[in-house]
Amino acid sequence: MNKRVLIGTLVAGAMVSTSLHAEESVFVGHLADLSGPTAFVGKNYANGIRDAMGYIDSHGGIDGTRLEFETIDYAYKVPQAIASYKKWVSRKNMVAMQGWGTADTEALISFVAKDKVPVYSASYSGHLTDPTGKNPKTKKPAPYNFFYGASYSDGCRALVQWAADDWKTRGGSGKPKFTHVGDNHPYPNAPKEACGEYAAELGFEVMPPIVVSMKPGDFKAQCLSLKDSKSNYAYIANLGGSVVSLVKSCGTVGTDVQFMSNIWGGDKPIFEAAGAGVKDYIFPAMTPFWEDTAPGMKMVREISKMSDPSGTEFRTHHYIRGVCSAYYMKEAMEWAKANGGITGENIKQGMYARQNWVPRGLEGVCLPATWTAQDHRGINTVNIYKGNYNGGDVMVERVSQVTLPRRDDWLGY
Repeated sequence: MNKRVLIGTLVAGAMVSTSLHAEESVFVGHLADLSGPTAFVGKNYANGIRDAMGYIDSHGGIDGTRLEFETIDYAYKVPQAIASYKKWVSRKNMVAMQGWGTADTEALISFVAKDKVPVYSASYSGHLTDPTGKNPKTKKPAPYNFFYGASYSDGCRALVQWAADDWKTRGGSGKPKFTHVGDNHPYPNAPKEACGEYAAELGFEVMPPIVVSMKPGDFKAQCLSLKDSKSNYAYIANLGGSVVSLVKSCGTVGTDVQFMSNIWGGDKPIFEAAGAGVKDYIFPAMTPFWEDTAPGMKMVREISKMSDPSGTEFRTHHYIRGVCSAYYMKEAMEWAKANGGITGENIKQGMYARQNWVPRGLEGVCLPATWTAQDHRGINTVNIYKGNYNGGDVMVERVSQVTLPRRDDWLGY
């Protein structure tokens, strides 16, 4: 007779008790920033992960295996992230983890490689894309790290490629000036050197970076420095309230620059909060937006009802990326179950089993992705969007799509 146990599954913040066979479930840990400095976007992404995993569990799990998971708000504190990870490995037999920030994800690289636990993070640091360490610029090999989307480095490279074309379209003469603007922290710093090198390669004059805190504040001094530098293009490497403060501060002092941001620095709530300073603001995206009609958005809206039964809540593109992350993990788990069992090592192999891969039901939502044992740059295509405040009627439109080469010297960097 099989021993039955009571297992709690955290779905949208509530513990739901379910009686099942212990051997018929697998556990996934979920780190989220719901109260720390990146919670402005962290909550949106975390809700996408939680809703997606809850939906998966309530619709058959992993081909009949229940998906047990727990969300911990680690408030963007690396020690708390490491402690949560160790608890899940030792007490929960964790087979995979959905992660969040760059500092904590990079701090866990060696742990997850040793324990053979695939981590699907919301950090798109280029340092996580080299599974072998073959590029000498790679900080350390990251064989068990995956993420959905282009890396921060490739996202920024795509933006400066767009900017080079924009400069020509505007009839600009001489070298355009490019400036990196962000906090001195692993997340904003992740693409700084790599993107600056590519900007120089494309003919930009790369100006000294300007340090801006990830916390909201008065950034007029930094905006004046940006103005004095006569920069034509500025890459915002922060997110949330910091971006809002920066845009407002630069508007106050009359800084005339083309703002571009990383993927977390552009969304409708930011544009609404920043107001009239948002004019032709350029940012990348890896999914459609909530109002779009891609075929897979039907399933995304059903997933959203896990925490919003009315189906009326607006979701940002960060939420939708969370759904994609959970579903790539799900399908790798399905492959693992069919090929020896749902273990971390088999899940990793499942990530390599398909090419140009879109999870079932999410067609037109998740971009086709390919991971290999030598290259964890799953996606090298970047959709570039322009946002405008438009008197409060925020408008977002796609202006370009850039497909970057998979250069060996860019791997893990």
